[in-house]
Amino acid sequence: MQNSSLRLLFAGTPDFAASHLKALIDSKHQLIGVYTQPDRPAGRGKKLQASPVKRLAAEAQLPVFQPASLRGEEEQRQLAELDVEALVVVAYGLILPQAVLDTPRLGCLNVHASLLPRWRGAAPIQRAIEAGDRETGITIMQMDAGLDTGDMLATATCPIRPDTSAASLHDELAELGAPLLLSVLNDLPRFQQNALPQDDSAATYAPKILKSEAGLDWTRDAADLDRAIRAFNPFPVCFSTLAGERVKIWQAEPLSGATGPISPGTILRADREGILVSCGSGQLRIQRLQLPGGKPLSAEQILNARRELLSPGQQFAPAAASDH
Repeated sequence: MQNSSLRLLFAGTPDFAASHLKALIDSKHQLIGVYTQPDRPAGRGKKLQASPVKRLAAEAQLPVFQPASLRGEEEQRQLAELDVEALVVVAYGLILPQAVLDTPRLGCLNVHASLLPRWRGAAPIQRAIEAGDRETGITIMQMDAGLDTGDMLATATCPIRPDTSAASLHDELAELGAPLLLSVLNDLPRFQQNALPQDDSAATYAPKILKSEAGLDWTRDAADLDRAIRAFNPFPVCFSTLAGERVKIWQAEPLSGATGPISPGTILRADREGILVSCGSGQLRIQRLQLPGGKPLSAEQILNARRELLSPGQQFAPAAASDH
């Protein structure tokens, strides 16, 4: 039996969270307020910028709360006074202490962008692509004090295709997660009664993405490099140094085949189809790239402007040299 309208709080910060907030705003449930991270400096001017969740909440005229932490007694008292049945958490970015987890009558629910227990942690979308997983998905979880360790209420799967990037997978999972969340909320007691514990022995961890990971090591297999390029698009974007210029690589495809005694990172061919580069194993055809001060462009467009930079025989610097 489906329950009636629930009295909810929402906690989230980036675009992924905002798509779920939009679904809740349009639903039958009663949103009492929205928690999001404090405004952060962004852009060249380093001006304070509101999160996507805050902007959407403001448009919907919902009360917005932006505590730096939820560990303080005052912040916990304020949350308790809102008297909600459940708190929905999507990519919020703050740890919820036990006192907060215990406050809503039906607890706290989390929308996580992986098929738990695989890829617990901060970057499940990117790590699934980087690892070569064939599928991922959404898990709706009853939160506990651990890192993405709570009982699972519902899941939905999504394939990872050979051309899937973190950008495209983010959007697919956002579309998948919102209706799954609503289906759980619409019959929450039943889902909670049928919750499944996670198998901790099968857990993997998805650490936060660091900019330092984006430097390409051409001695690696071409398929590994392709997965990294797709995993780190749109952030932090893989790069390598060529003739002293830092080149960002947005899209490529791996090709099998030996390159003979040619040093990894050497450009083998450059034409409208792409920039073919030797790797430790196989070759990588770069299809979309970005030069310093420019926009991401197709290989054909870049060659029209800078053919000499990308001519056969030129060599991308080794990873250690590219990182500087």
